[in-house]
Amino acid sequence: MADIPIPTRAVLTPEGTVGAGARLPAIGLGTYGLRGAAGVAAVGTAIDAGFRLLDTAFNYDNEGAVGRAIIDSTVPRDELIYSTKLPGRYHGYELALQAVEESLFRSGLDRLDLVLIHWPNPSVRKYVEAWRALVEARERGLVRMIGVSNFLPEHLDRIIGDSGVVPVLNQIEVHPYHPQDEVRAANAERGILTEGWSPLGASSDLIGHDIVTGIAEAHGTSPALVLLAWSIALGVIPLPKSATAARQAANLTAFDLELGATDLDRLRRLAGTDGRRHSDPSEHEEM
Repeated sequence: MADIPIPTRAVLTPEGTVGAGARLPAIGLGTYGLRGAAGVAAVGTAIDAGFRLLDTAFNYDNEGAVGRAIIDSTVPRDELIYSTKLPGRYHGYELALQAVEESLFRSGLDRLDLVLIHWPNPSVRKYVEAWRALVEARERGLVRMIGVSNFLPEHLDRIIGDSGVVPVLNQIEVHPYHPQDEVRAANAERGILTEGWSPLGASSDLIGHDIVTGIAEAHGTSPALVLLAWSIALGVIPLPKSATAARQAANLTAFDLELGATDLDRLRRLAGTDGRRHSDPSEHEEM
């Protein structure tokens, strides 16, 4: 896979991480639920704060809002990475290509920077076909980088073995309740970046857990920043979502927080036999 020079300038963030020949910012903005004019405004304030990686999806119904925020921004287009996801109902080869084209039209942009397969949908058994379509979309210049989301190691091996193309990243649920050690290790072994959704634990009680709040108090910071700093320490690209300008700016200061070995060990104890907040990729079907 040829090296793709993706600019990584972002306020208060490290230069970036390297995986499958591409450079990406070390933190991104989750945009689920940010729609309409309010969504455009929220994504705009995040860009102003320093976010350069913007994560959306066909099924979020806000590709247009995220695209418009990019168009309206004074930040040069080449400094922003627009990332979206292919839904399960379009896993057929031709349907997948059409969906990528539709995502491009919805965004209003001249290109898509990153497209992921949203879920493998293993019972449908078409994710390999969908991956071939993303490879074709990249070759046609519709998208610069391609990756996957919620893929297990066996799913990764099937698409890599079939196409010879390694995904740039695998976006998975990652937080201290569900650290996904095995999947993260499998990603690293294959040269794939790990991007983490729900880094604050979604609707769980993680952000209010005594261990998290205790570490935050000891460092004079917030529980949210402790959780983001944990992701960064593990080499995971977290995707915190916020519509509030002050909180967006605060999330970028997670790079200023250095967790010690004792902190990381305490957070490691939060992992359960299955701390997953959402669905199991080996069974879940996302249409």
